[in-house]
Amino acid sequence: MTKHSGISVVVATDGSRPAAAAIKTALTFPWPEGTRMTGVVARRTFATSGRPGYVMAAYDRHWADVAARARRALRARFPGVEVHVVDDSPADAILAEAKRRDADITVVGWRGHGTFRRLFMGSVSREVVRRASSAVLVVRRAPRAVRRLVIGVDGSPNAARAVALVARLVPPRGAQVAVVGVMEPMTLPSLAILPAAVRGPLRREAAAIEKTQAAKLKRELDGAVERLGAAGWKARATIRRGAPLRELLAVVDASDADLLVLGARGTGGVERLLLGSVAEGALARARVPVLVTP
Repeated sequence: MTKHSGISVVVATDGSRPAAAAIKTALTFPWPEGTRMTGVVARRTFATSGRPGYVMAAYDRHWADVAARARRALRARFPGVEVHVVDDSPADAILAEAKRRDADITVVGWRGHGTFRRLFMGSVSREVVRRASSAVLVVRRAPRAVRRLVIGVDGSPNAARAVALVARLVPPRGAQVAVVGVMEPMTLPSLAILPAAVRGPLRREAAAIEKTQAAKLKRELDGAVERLGAAGWKARATIRRGAPLRELLAVVDASDADLLVLGARGTGGVERLLLGSVAEGALARARVPVLVTP
């Protein structure tokens, strides 16, 4: 069985409820022994000219209090945790801290609702996911213990890294993983206008292509199950047909999953900025935390 080694984690907070859920996730997630946890508070800077001193003092106290509360909470599991207040835009502060700490995973809340809610709107978590060079765990609400996982596997390097990352976590008692591959049905243009002698071969060729794709996907899924099994996870493979996002979310609901794990389709540049990908759709629609690996 694989030996689980510690990883580096950065958790971001702005004092909002979703940020508090992110901290709770950081406290309950199945991290391996030796995991190094760091907190970051992004304190947006603004012009101080002409502002009364007591306004600035209150502003400073607010963020110091946010950091202190995060520190107290995280020390319940990570006694030596550090929480840093960074003067920068939220996404830049989070990404910079993740880079400084060589983070394997960055944990963020999906949306802020407090006085400073603009610091953690969905756009911030999306930007972090798009720009991060390591995995990002996006949390909507206070989670349950993570015992049932769904991992999307599509044969991409990103999906392979998602499997490898889960293999580094410690399986809780009774944990189960559904390794899901989705085949999108081939769509052929209308063949009615073609002679029967042409339609038949085209359909057979399409069927052969689908069979080859299914065999390749099965090999990918079997490899993922084997790797997870070696790490102590009870995993099973499932192939579904349909739209990838819809099918993955259906498995999440049917299995009452606690976490959805996906690889980001794009690996850099323009691809990571495109909206409408499976990963970004999952961030918008999944009812559970989503872990995205670049």
